[in-house]
Amino acid sequence: MKIHFIGIGGIGISGLAQYMHFKGHEVSGSDIAESRIVHKLRDKGIVVTIPHNKKAISDQDLVIHSAIIRANNPEVEEANAKGIRVLARREALLDLLHEQKVYAVAGAHGKSTTSAILAAIMDGSAIIGAESKGFGSNVRYDGSSDQLIFEADESDGSFLNSNPYCAIVTNAEPEHMEYYKYDYDLFYDSYRKFIASAKIRVLNAEDDFLKSIEGKAIRLYPSKDITDIEYVLIDDEPYTRFTLKDHGVFDVWGLGEHIALDASLAILAAVQSMDIETIRIRLLHFKGIKKRFDIIYKDRDEIIIDDYGHHPTEISATLSSVKAYAALKKIDKITAIWQPHKYSRTIDNLEAFTKCFEGVDRLIILPVWAANESEQFIDFEKIFAGYNLTIADYIKRDENAVNICRHDEVMESLEGGIVVGFGAGDITYQLRGEK
Repeated sequence: MKIHFIGIGGIGISGLAQYMHFKGHEVSGSDIAESRIVHKLRDKGIVVTIPHNKKAISDQDLVIHSAIIRANNPEVEEANAKGIRVLARREALLDLLHEQKVYAVAGAHGKSTTSAILAAIMDGSAIIGAESKGFGSNVRYDGSSDQLIFEADESDGSFLNSNPYCAIVTNAEPEHMEYYKYDYDLFYDSYRKFIASAKIRVLNAEDDFLKSIEGKAIRLYPSKDITDIEYVLIDDEPYTRFTLKDHGVFDVWGLGEHIALDASLAILAAVQSMDIETIRIRLLHFKGIKKRFDIIYKDRDEIIIDDYGHHPTEISATLSSVKAYAALKKIDKITAIWQPHKYSRTIDNLEAFTKCFEGVDRLIILPVWAANESEQFIDFEKIFAGYNLTIADYIKRDENAVNICRHDEVMESLEGGIVVGFGAGDITYQLRGEK
């Protein structure tokens, strides 16, 4: 088939596009601006049009678009005019994944890490919502296997169309409630349907909602089943060592109880078809994922970490890891830089955000990354007055230093200690000196 992806620069759409390209389909796409993902797609031979243009639509068999694309997009209008089938990503999953043995990982937090760990352990293809450092991409293709590790997205309900053979759920904390019209019954019913549709179910049974799920399932009780957690450096890399039930001791890259939990869910899914010793060895192939506790600079007394965390629960978990890492490295200063993501998320979780940075020596807040939302006033200076706080316009990376800027001027340079950036916007490029 000839398949065109509108919004191909997004991590979810790009994953599907690459997967279909590897399967032998003729893939093209478009997006609003150039990006690192767009460049990588072009390197694979995929034609990408910037910006959206109706001329990108010619004789394709199918057009797939991301959730944010509207009906008045010029390429959607052109495809409709030409009688070409147009599907949103969530709808397209029914067509694209129906022949695969899908290990679908869902949850508000930890699904990218759990998916990447499972991909390190198991054979088969993988489509993840982040770049795995183990194979340098968010997509791995194995044409000899029908197994597919898939990060299933609840933000637009698309996980219901992921055809799960095995449903792995890390947690079901309410998130993306704007999609569910702030109807909690609708939100939780979606999780029930996702779990019920799978033959094998692996659940974090201490989650407030998941503990209520009835029927056959493999249940992980982290407080009982995961023991002897300790943090160690292996070749100066951070690892969490833990014991899982009666399966023995495992080492997984990263630090924190949440890493042990994610790894344990992956292990319990994999052990249904693999021997435990192979799993123990392959777990060491996991080297983390880009933008999740991503150590982008490391010196003896200075470390810069990029983290995608944009929800209070995620930020708290990562900061626990940062504090453990600081103790291992004997570093006594932690600076957090936060780029709030979406006005709606920030306002919905404002009280939790005021607490999740506790323990940092300094907090720097950047402007809200609006993600197409209308601007709303939030008095960060007043609300976060209890912190050693700096309000900045942006940050700029200069070799080993992170510069704090306002009004196009460098206010100061952060040097020494651990600097950790949080957010799902462009903070990752600012931290890496790419913007």
